[in-house]
Amino acid sequence: MTQKFKLTLVSVALLGMGAQLPVHAAGFQLAESSATGLGRAFAGEAASAENPSVQARNPAMLSYLKGRQVSVGAVYVMPSVNTPGTLSIDSPLLPQTITMDASVDDVANNAVVPNFYYSSQLNDRWTWGLAVNSNYGLETELPATHAASIFGNKTSVTTVELNTNIAYKIDRHFTVGGGMRFVYGKGEIGATAPAWIDAIGAIPTVPAAVAAQLPPSGTELKHLKGDDYGMGWRAGTSWQIDDNNRIGLAYSSKVKLDLDGNARGVMYTGGSATVPGYIPLELPAFAELASYHQITDDFALQASINWTDWSSFDELVVYFPHDEKPLSGAESDLVKEEHFKDNWRYSVGGTYQASKALTLRAGVALDKTAVADKNRTITIPDSDRLWFSIGAGYALTDAMTLDLGVTYIKARGESPINETQSLLNLAQVTYNGESVGHVWLAGLQLTYKM
Repeated sequence: MTQKFKLTLVSVALLGMGAQLPVHAAGFQLAESSATGLGRAFAGEAASAENPSVQARNPAMLSYLKGRQVSVGAVYVMPSVNTPGTLSIDSPLLPQTITMDASVDDVANNAVVPNFYYSSQLNDRWTWGLAVNSNYGLETELPATHAASIFGNKTSVTTVELNTNIAYKIDRHFTVGGGMRFVYGKGEIGATAPAWIDAIGAIPTVPAAVAAQLPPSGTELKHLKGDDYGMGWRAGTSWQIDDNNRIGLAYSSKVKLDLDGNARGVMYTGGSATVPGYIPLELPAFAELASYHQITDDFALQASINWTDWSSFDELVVYFPHDEKPLSGAESDLVKEEHFKDNWRYSVGGTYQASKALTLRAGVALDKTAVADKNRTITIPDSDRLWFSIGAGYALTDAMTLDLGVTYIKARGESPINETQSLLNLAQVTYNGESVGHVWLAGLQLTYKM
């Protein structure tokens, strides 16, 4: 029988490419459904109908697309996320508290987030579509001997989603749509023992006699890995108030994943041996209310309010329901407390038709954090974010359009991080720091109308 372990952080090979994604929206959510929307900070997505990528937000908008269309693209993510901080060690073995530098630079790597969309108008009423993209992703990584590695030296979360949709035009004012979501995810989270003595051994961070009683630097303390499939649904509607004004509303359900796999490490098995286990994970539901307003013949204003049910992401607990148990003999282990809260995102943008072939876009957004200051962790250093976006679309031919979007995301203010963890009942380790940084996004989208 395959060993099973449900891990509460998801890491999925996006579109089969094995891409691990740096987080840059609230929690470990990804907003990047297309380069088209990226150019205006994804304002008005659930009420827009520029190409088949609209179904990633609101399937009802498929009714506004004519004929058959294919859209393929990718967003290149360039994060620069730093967590300056210190690590404090308290232990009966030590004469006093020991403090060491635990600052981390560039905890996330660059990545490519691809997507694919197809739409087909069946008749004047019905249109169906197919979407392949990702709504969740994360990767943070530290060296195995880094001072903060005890809180997590590796956390990877990515998802790939196949979404089938159908839209129905009720009349000239109202459309509805819905679809099924098929999500695959796999994830990995690990923690290792930091370097108790500095890299060159000249300044003993921890007395050598004490360090000898602690796990050697770089030792794998905990390591969890697994994958799973899940299903959900999506529904949406639009109201064409008049020729120039439209409102869209969409909702995507939660998706439950039981990431089956195994656990290992000195705190579970004493070494590289594994034990089966599982951690239930719920990818949260999310919704969007959007509007589209054609102000003049050449200029349209768009806006969105987004909500994500992040309060469902409370803690990561691994369960061991099989005969094989960890060294402690326990049936479960609390891996991480997260205590997320629901988050909101507000965006406004504009689209300007500069010429018959050239379309210009711009937008700004405020993406509120999904975690309170007291609950922020170094593995998911979430914070409020400001988006500044520009973009353009160019009609290469009557049937082919190329869209480009560029976004700069800046973390707002100070985002403190405070974590405490016990190390084999020998020491109490505390991390104090903050999350700072920015992200650049660059996207390209090619749409062909058949």
